[in-house]
Amino acid sequence: MPEKNEQIVLAGRPEGMPSHEHFAFEEVSVEEPQDGQVLVKTIYLSVDPYMRGRMSSAESYVAPFEVNEVITGNVVGEVVASKSSLFEPGDKVMGMLGWKRYNTIEDAAVRKVDESIAPLSAYLNILGLNGLTAYFGLLEIGRPVAGETVVISGAAGAVGMAAGQIAKLRGARVVGIAGTDKKTDYLKTELRFDETINYNAVSNLETALEEACPKGVDVYFDNVGGPVSDAVMTQLNDFARIPVCGAISSYNKTEDTGPRVQPTLIKSRALIQGFIVGDYASRFQEGSEKLAAWLSEGKLKYEETIVEGFENVPEAFLGLFTGDNLGKQLVKVNEPAAGVE
Repeated sequence: MPEKNEQIVLAGRPEGMPSHEHFAFEEVSVEEPQDGQVLVKTIYLSVDPYMRGRMSSAESYVAPFEVNEVITGNVVGEVVASKSSLFEPGDKVMGMLGWKRYNTIEDAAVRKVDESIAPLSAYLNILGLNGLTAYFGLLEIGRPVAGETVVISGAAGAVGMAAGQIAKLRGARVVGIAGTDKKTDYLKTELRFDETINYNAVSNLETALEEACPKGVDVYFDNVGGPVSDAVMTQLNDFARIPVCGAISSYNKTEDTGPRVQPTLIKSRALIQGFIVGDYASRFQEGSEKLAAWLSEGKLKYEETIVEGFENVPEAFLGLFTGDNLGKQLVKVNEPAAGVE
């Protein structure tokens, strides 16, 4: 069993954009598992935009990270020692674990993942919370039908990619909004989005949306908020549906104002509903099985940006807010024991 461990704690609460000074690395010992516990070596670690909210002390749908305490997130790892009847060394597992090289946790905190279905990283992407967010947000709130126009903001992120592809499977016309030509090219050539818009390359986003959505917008899957969403709101059809998944454009702002949407919503009789994926926790198995089936049938693709090395976790997290990643942003911390995935 390894003796040395390393963890990342929240060193302070940021005002505005976080920086490296808000993260601190600590060397700690590896805790030997007790009865009912396992020791898990981190293989992949997920960094996600919602974590920015948890760095604040403001009340939200999930408790904030505590200053000088370990940051937590989704991890895929390998059991290296077990005092649980449920797991053996070598088992691959996932769970909400600490930003550590090694986590000693109760066996109920993790579940096994099957490498024969997909690579380990996919369980933090299309087969994890990102895929489930797209699945339930789009199908339960967006409810697209064949022939409708679906617009996805943040379309080159893990959730946006999945949502757009699921909309295509429903026969919808899909328009993806992203921030670089590389991203929009990927959406159109690899994922077969019908139209794409690079919001940084157009002089007027409303005009670009009118051209890309000549029949208006029936479903808007909102990952970003801000000026992009303001522009989409002007194109809504009657009885449009708007699942609101994220608002990354404002996560690092201390003040944020925008147009008033109430007149638009009244005129269009549109539905706008915020949600978190945990709302559908009782149906995760359903969603996971459907996503896995589509993946195995070649109906879904996924993309990931992988940063190597535990020391680069803060850098990977900060890159989320500058648009560095295509698809899911992950950090690879260790290799599996067998050296394969």
